[in-house]
Amino acid sequence: MFKDLSPNIKSSITRSITQTFEQYMSNIEWSEERFSIDDYFASWREYITTKALWYNKIPVAMKQDPKFHQDLADRINEIIERILSEPPSEEQIATIQMMQEELGTHYEYECKAEALYVENLLKNYIQNHR
Repeated sequence: MFKDLSPNIKSSITRSITQTFEQYMSNIEWSEERFSIDDYFASWREYITTKALWYNKIPVAMKQDPKFHQDLADRINEIIERILSEPPSEEQIATIQMMQEELGTHYEYECKAEALYVENLLKNYIQNHR
């Protein structure tokens, strides 16, 4: 069913999944111990029903179809896997390393999105403590 949606709606869904996952992970400070798929899905549901413009463009019958929910769950899993497997850029690694040496910290990060979180965390710390 997901494949039957327009390219614009599929693209909007992908952006929504990416944004909500990265925001959720940022909210829990990228802590594996604090991660809960149920909490992520709750934040996803809240986002799509209150902020996502594409949600109202999908017919009610489709939203109620279990096949649509399975397709959507598969898409969420694909996107999360892609986010978690994208390595940090060389620039991110260098920037984070310089800031960590300056601050004497040792944050670890596994993927590009987590590196962005660490980079922003360190930049904010430096800005607020100068």
